[in-house]
Amino acid sequence: MSTGPDHSVPESTPLPPPRSGRWWLALALLAVIVTAAIGWIHPVVALPAIAILATLLAVGYRLRTVAGSAARTPSLSSETGNAGTPLAAIVEALPEPALLVDDGRRLIAGNVAAAGLFGRLRVNEAISLTTRNPRIIEALAKAAAGDAQNFEIEERLPVERSLDVHVTPVLFGHKRPKLFLLAFRDRTQERRVERMRADFVANASHELRTPLASLSGFIETLQGPAKDDAAAREKFLGIMNDQAKRMARLIDDLMSLSRIELSLHLQPQLVIDLAGVVDTARDLLSPLAKEQGIAIDIRREGQSLEVRGDRDELLRVVENLIENALKYGASGKRVEVTLRAEAGEALIGVRDFGPGIAPEHLPRLTERFYRVDTERSRQQGGTGLGLALVKHILARHRGRLTIESKPGEGALFTARIPLSA
Repeated sequence: MSTGPDHSVPESTPLPPPRSGRWWLALALLAVIVTAAIGWIHPVVALPAIAILATLLAVGYRLRTVAGSAARTPSLSSETGNAGTPLAAIVEALPEPALLVDDGRRLIAGNVAAAGLFGRLRVNEAISLTTRNPRIIEALAKAAAGDAQNFEIEERLPVERSLDVHVTPVLFGHKRPKLFLLAFRDRTQERRVERMRADFVANASHELRTPLASLSGFIETLQGPAKDDAAAREKFLGIMNDQAKRMARLIDDLMSLSRIELSLHLQPQLVIDLAGVVDTARDLLSPLAKEQGIAIDIRREGQSLEVRGDRDELLRVVENLIENALKYGASGKRVEVTLRAEAGEALIGVRDFGPGIAPEHLPRLTERFYRVDTERSRQQGGTGLGLALVKHILARHRGRLTIESKPGEGALFTARIPLSA
């Protein structure tokens, strides 16, 4: 039995009348019109006859035209798969990246999404010129038996990405498929989020485990060797209190971060004057500044800067930035806070004159639990979540945080928030 393309007309397609039949209809119509004109046929009989013959002639012409057009258009069941055929058009209409490959592993068609994924698509050439992943080539060989293949691949070049791949044989009733559809789904962002969540859980567990281990050890010491040692008891109780406060701060920051993430899509609408927020933050941090021997210098350019925001959240942003400057830039003995407007945004700049930050650390400072100096941060009571909170709060206010620093020249953290209209 031949397995070549079937060019016969399906039974459901109406057969057009032959060319000679259309000539006879035209002659009959002309005869009726002439005989009616000379009065041989009564008009009551002639008019319906003319209408019927004209309709048959028009239908016959239309069917012949449609049949001719269909004969010139490749059928979906044809296995050519050349560019411009309905198969290629279907592939191009798919929203996900997709490629159509023949049994010779030649690329027949691809869509715009696939071109964005793989770059230039080399139609009518080997699929290995578009993607060299060996698992895709292997899956095509297995799919030739008629079984769909589903798997995930990790690509490193030109960029790192994760892709779900579905290789499906396209069957037209033949025993062996001659076309294969490759569909791709980009999972890179999902995998990245999963890794971030795993890292977050691991870091949070570690941050909580350290103070818990300290508390457990001191409790055992107080119950044992230091049971009757008043001096040791006072010392250990002080350390335990610090560790308990550290855990409380960590839990508070985690809860705050969770609340902000839940409402990240809701921009606050209350109009807030940032000058008042900065003044409040300075008053709250005055005891720490006095203890560190650091002066907080506030410079305003303009009377007021009004933005749409949540006062408590914006206060937390300014507090975190100034507190970081007081703790990590203490050697400079001065912290400058600048308020100004620029290009439709309110800018709050907090500059310290401490040791500065190395360039390799700057892109990661707003990551959760990321610290330049872990031990020093813990000694200062930091949780590693302060700048992550700042970043998320500013994102909720449709703002952003920029960081500038050079070793030995201090650091400048600038919160940028759109001005209220």
